[in-house]
Amino acid sequence: MNATVATSVFGVFMVATVALGLLAVRGRRGGEGGGGLAEWSVGGRSLGTVFIWVLMAGEGYTSFSYLGAAGWGYNYGAPVLYVVAYMSCGYALGYVVGPLLWAYAREHGLVGITDMVAHRFGRPWLGALVAVLATVFLLPYIQLQITGMGVVVSTISYGAISLNWAYFIAFAVTTGFVVVSGLRGSAWVSVLKDLLVIVTLGFLAVYVPLHYFDGYGPFLDRLVTEKRDWLTLPGHGDSGLGQAWFITTSFLNSLTVVIFPTTVAGYLGARNADVLRRNAMWLPAYNVLLFVPMLLGMAALFVVPGLAGAESNLALFELVVDSLPAWSVGVIGVAAALSSIVPMAVFMLVIGTMWGRSVLSLVPRWERRQKGAAQLVVVVAGSLALLLTYTAPNTLVRLSLISYEGMAQLLPMVLLGLVWRRLTLLGALSGLVVGVGAVCGFVFTDNDPVWGVNAGIVALAANLAVALAVTYAGPREHDPRPDEEVLARDEPAVNAH
Repeated sequence: MNATVATSVFGVFMVATVALGLLAVRGRRGGEGGGGLAEWSVGGRSLGTVFIWVLMAGEGYTSFSYLGAAGWGYNYGAPVLYVVAYMSCGYALGYVVGPLLWAYAREHGLVGITDMVAHRFGRPWLGALVAVLATVFLLPYIQLQITGMGVVVSTISYGAISLNWAYFIAFAVTTGFVVVSGLRGSAWVSVLKDLLVIVTLGFLAVYVPLHYFDGYGPFLDRLVTEKRDWLTLPGHGDSGLGQAWFITTSFLNSLTVVIFPTTVAGYLGARNADVLRRNAMWLPAYNVLLFVPMLLGMAALFVVPGLAGAESNLALFELVVDSLPAWSVGVIGVAAALSSIVPMAVFMLVIGTMWGRSVLSLVPRWERRQKGAAQLVVVVAGSLALLLTYTAPNTLVRLSLISYEGMAQLLPMVLLGLVWRRLTLLGALSGLVVGVGAVCGFVFTDNDPVWGVNAGIVALAANLAVALAVTYAGPREHDPRPDEEVLARDEPAVNAH
């Protein structure tokens, strides 16, 4: 009976989610792009402050935050606070970088970082190369969302739906949703998701300490007395997640998040640059919610001890299922599921857009069918992430870190290249090869952290050093275009695009 009630509530909300996505794009044929790739991928560049805020907040508050933060709070404790640190710093950087990228894309009619790189260096094949590389490092994040939503579906069904079937349901619902609704539909659903997340986490923040510990005082007293290791760096166990790791990870991720393809998709969907500046000022307020799952993860130490490895992702929902009636389990499950669907939709959307615009468009027969090609790639990318979920499971935070460390290697080519004319194509490519090679070497030999710091920042340092050395040592590249055609500015020179 519990499984029937909870899954029924969940099913009704999922149908409502798809209907909301369809309603969002109804009649959107007259916007920029005539209902084509620009409308599907960046919402016709017409989203206002509220939609951009909920869309980018939704991207930042995912199943990684809802379940992964609780899981790492359960496993390690204090190191998980890096999430709050890097997101807040990233929003501050976004105040400057967001309008810069928005203006560059607006002026030149671009829809993503692959377009920007191809335009900056004047090489269409470079956009295709970046699209392939970015896809490799985005797939773990899609896998993260599939894993998170699968955990939710299986848990709220009280085990009636196996994890394998739950993963497939997560893939099928999200793939269908993003193919039909695009970025605009994701923004509309983000409003519903944010309302549910705020209400459910606010409730759990009060309910769990009162129900299990008679209030925050006894809970925190017990935490300090019995789980002292969880409250200081490097946290519980031999994790290697000490102060140097915390600082370098927060710094690297705050730099990377501003050029993350999904973040850029949010930037490019804005109506104007001021929307992005206001958004950057308000987004840090959303980070307050992140403390709730972190704290609940540590509360779960006393209620459901013994969760190991990827099982720690279940920490928060084990508390929910253990103590609440089935209908409320279903509602909280919907909030967590939407925290997977919205960001997963944006990630799949971005991969489809990159391939449709920068890779498949190089094939003559696909050039005029970019939107259809992008939607096909969405299905393929989702299928690959689903396969990875079955064959290479991992904890949610570990998957997030791998994505960020790899994507960080695009920083010199994307960000430095747009503000410094001297950077050469050979220099940028040489640095990228070294950086990606170093990240793969560290990650796949289990040497992350390395020397106590985030392996991605070591790789980025090598990347930048090589890019600068090759640029200064090699010949200057001849590009007849003026600086205003190549470099980014805060405002586009022509606002008619």
